[in-house]
Amino acid sequence: MVEKRKSKGVKAPERVRRNPERTRARILEAARVEFARDGLGGARVDRITARAGSNKRMIYYYFGNKESLFLAALESAYEQIREAEQSLKLTDLDPAEGMRRLVRFTWEYYLAHPEFIALLNSENLHRARHLKKSNEIQALHSPLVAMLEGLLQRGQRAGVFRRGVDAVQLYISIAALGYFYLSNNHTLSTIFGRDLMQARALKQRLAHMTELVLGYLSAK
Repeated sequence: MVEKRKSKGVKAPERVRRNPERTRARILEAARVEFARDGLGGARVDRITARAGSNKRMIYYYFGNKESLFLAALESAYEQIREAEQSLKLTDLDPAEGMRRLVRFTWEYYLAHPEFIALLNSENLHRARHLKKSNEIQALHSPLVAMLEGLLQRGQRAGVFRRGVDAVQLYISIAALGYFYLSNNHTLSTIFGRDLMQARALKQRLAHMTELVLGYLSAK
């Protein structure tokens, strides 16, 4: 779970102390929206507190300052996608079907959560300065790597996946196939004279990504 960052000397009101997790969750949700829309520099604590139905004291009590809140928002965003990936239960599926499901899930998650892409874009502008301070971000991603390695190993034993595939490199490629398309859809649509966000174009993109990944993994 995301580490609680409590600022010394700031006392929470009795009503908030009775339901701290709900208060933190509301603040984090509001922060993700604000930071995704305006980035760290453009985000305003006043707008976050108004969206969360809270006040500045609660942000300082739970998170300390705006930069710590930004890190907590990043951590919670990663935590949400990693938890959703684990719910896919890929270990219970045929290896090829499991890989198809992972590609589809990643693509559909990005479509449903554009704020996730925006947050990552913002943090990359800061060269991951905030994530480098996280005590949990690498451990949070370990189950993902283990799950993908297990899927690859089962596929290799079944003779459907080739050997020598690095799980981390593979996941980066799967993520990149969707991430680049969506984060650059405005420029790409203009350059190629296509509306790349039309339903038909999105369906074609998913089919293309799936074919690329399974073609790369094929043992034949």
